[in-house]
Amino acid sequence: MFLSLLVHTAFSTSPVTQCFLYMSRDSASRKPDSKTRASKMSRKKGFRRSWLALTLLVVLVFLIGFLIGWFAKSTEGKASALADNKNVRNQLLSEMKAENIRHFLRNFTRLPHLAGTEQNLLLAKQIQAQWKEFGLDSAELVHYDVLLSYPNESNPNYISIVDEHGNEIYNTSLSEPPPQGYETVTNMVPPYNAFSAQGVPEGDIVYVNYARTEDFFQLERVMGINCSGKIVIARYGKIFRGNKVKNAIHAGAKGIILYSDPSDYCAPGVDPYPDGWNLPGGGAQRGNVLNLNGAGDPLTPGYPAKEYTFRYDADEGVGIPSIPVHPIGYHDAEVFLRYMKGPAPPDDTWKGNLNVSYNIGPGYLENFSSRKVRMHIHTNNKVTRIYNVIGSIRGAVEPDRYIILGGHRDSWVFGGIDPTSGAAVLQEIARSFGTMLKEGWRPRRTIIFASWDAEEFGLLGSTEWAEENSKVLHERGVAYINADSSIEGNYTLRVDCTPLLYRLVYNLTKEISSPDEDYVGKSLYDSWLDKDPSKENKNFPRINKLGSGSDFEAYFQRLGIASGRARYTKNAKTDKYSNYPVYHTVYETFELVERFYDPSFKKQHAVAQVRGGLVYELANSAIIPFNCQDYGEALKNYASSIYNLAKKHEAQLKIYDVSFDSLFSAVQNFTEAAADFHRRLAQLDISNPLAVRIMNDQLMFVERAFIDPLGLPGRKFYRHIIFAPSSHNKYAGESFPGIYDAMFDIENKADQKAAWEEVKQQISIATFTVQAAAGTLTEVA
Repeated sequence: MFLSLLVHTAFSTSPVTQCFLYMSRDSASRKPDSKTRASKMSRKKGFRRSWLALTLLVVLVFLIGFLIGWFAKSTEGKASALADNKNVRNQLLSEMKAENIRHFLRNFTRLPHLAGTEQNLLLAKQIQAQWKEFGLDSAELVHYDVLLSYPNESNPNYISIVDEHGNEIYNTSLSEPPPQGYETVTNMVPPYNAFSAQGVPEGDIVYVNYARTEDFFQLERVMGINCSGKIVIARYGKIFRGNKVKNAIHAGAKGIILYSDPSDYCAPGVDPYPDGWNLPGGGAQRGNVLNLNGAGDPLTPGYPAKEYTFRYDADEGVGIPSIPVHPIGYHDAEVFLRYMKGPAPPDDTWKGNLNVSYNIGPGYLENFSSRKVRMHIHTNNKVTRIYNVIGSIRGAVEPDRYIILGGHRDSWVFGGIDPTSGAAVLQEIARSFGTMLKEGWRPRRTIIFASWDAEEFGLLGSTEWAEENSKVLHERGVAYINADSSIEGNYTLRVDCTPLLYRLVYNLTKEISSPDEDYVGKSLYDSWLDKDPSKENKNFPRINKLGSGSDFEAYFQRLGIASGRARYTKNAKTDKYSNYPVYHTVYETFELVERFYDPSFKKQHAVAQVRGGLVYELANSAIIPFNCQDYGEALKNYASSIYNLAKKHEAQLKIYDVSFDSLFSAVQNFTEAAADFHRRLAQLDISNPLAVRIMNDQLMFVERAFIDPLGLPGRKFYRHIIFAPSSHNKYAGESFPGIYDAMFDIENKADQKAAWEEVKQQISIATFTVQAAAGTLTEVA
């Protein structure tokens, strides 16, 4: 319409008409009198105006045509780029093979490879050599000298029951019976808790359920049972073992025994390994009991553990427990619990599936009242060298923008599930990317592959590398995808990630085939949605908040790099056992995975495609595939959730003038800024490299905007104001953690005014952070 109007206006003017009439006349027949000369002058002026108008018209028509063509070409270019990107991604995903994952898992699990041992270094060198063979641009070993912890080979750890004469009448097992086929394997470390304090404490025993904060509240405040000076026994499950130890220390215990109850580590109707996948009675879960709160190496918190680094003395290390800790199997635990006296458990949630009363204690029944429990713990902590393997594929367009795919290699023994099912998937992804490189493809951005060491000792390898490269990663890190265990169950997909990745995960899983037998011909998204819909919106599959317990911690919680993880998991609605039954035991073998979890390796193959697909899209899309609007929606839900928690104390909110209005206002501002940003993003000229770079930088730094350099109160290395591991369970993620921690158990705090002032301060910090994040999305002037 605009073009028609323009043409009509131009050609309806008299000068243009006069121009064509004048040109058609026979000028020789006219006499040059004064009127004629005046008329000729007028006609010349009209002629000039007409040509000017005509010229302008032609230029305008040309410009309009150019713009129409440009927009069409731009749209066509975007569509073409998307199509090419999808074709290459599909080629990459097709390159990944389940049989290769099987081969890598079999090869990596033949021998134990505990961090700091010769076998784990040999495995690192093998992975490095394979990455070079695959065609990666580089593959290097990067070492750190960190504090590790091992049992004393000449003075083994054990726990005993002693009689009135001090004689040990029962001793726990010193090791686990080896699995079939591994009887001759050496260097299998016996069950122990890394970084336990040394000592031989002796005393009465108290049963403390899961040793959660609420369990100790129940014992001390409701039941009047004092744990001070006692040895406590707790079952594994529900929370991170280090939090159990921390709670026991706060309660005054002088030692803590951890065991795996059948109610938590045995599925009904399933045989113990090797006939089934349940935990045998002699199996005991290894694991570290540090409370690092993101510090990394206990002796060099905040800084890389290199040769030049200042180190604290071992007894000053961060997060090291002050009491002895030791794990036992449930056959041993039954002996310790059988004759305990004291009150009955407060309710059925305190009862496991052993043939005992689960009385609380302290101590034993009258006929056994002289019996005590004695712990013999001689674990040694020592500075030991560890090795990360770092590989890379250099980006062709934005080599200074990094996508990191990292998972740990070290395991307590064979590590069939944790971590080697993830290490095998990582290896197949690296091989597939290498194959693409050899065929001439190269990603837009740089991809970094990492095989971390010493994750089981507190996420040490990944944290030390993050600390050493923190300045570079702050400027260049786009995303981190975690590659720990790829399978911990065989029911459905599980994803934990930043809201920035929600849309990408959903779109990608719609294009990957479901490995589930009852979903043949359907997508992974379909089976995931059917089996695990979101509580907030049943139209989408559930995605969890990131907590901790794996190597993404330093990248997400400290540096603010967008992160995610994906693996196959159990049915959370029906499978009430904790994690998977043989977790961190000698029974985590290749055969366990092949026989009981994923015989076809199709589920691990699907996980490889999800992880590899995420890395590809993040590394190769012209526009970083983050969605800020999903973050806005998540912030609304998190703000409502924390406000609903506060409303339980409505009277105190009024008394102490506590308001969440500013936080809700900031969340609304972020939501509006995100909507405007994506509106402008949809109009972006992707052929303009500067414009693309500006928008991509804004996307990359959104997660960074939620980082507070001062950190959370008492946890300075957890700096993300929106997400952090729970203070009471490292494994679980908490939203608005500063506010949540300030309100935790607030009704029992002595100084109510000071407690609510802390809540107000944390609301203020959260408000500022969300508002500042909104500012990073505004249009660049």
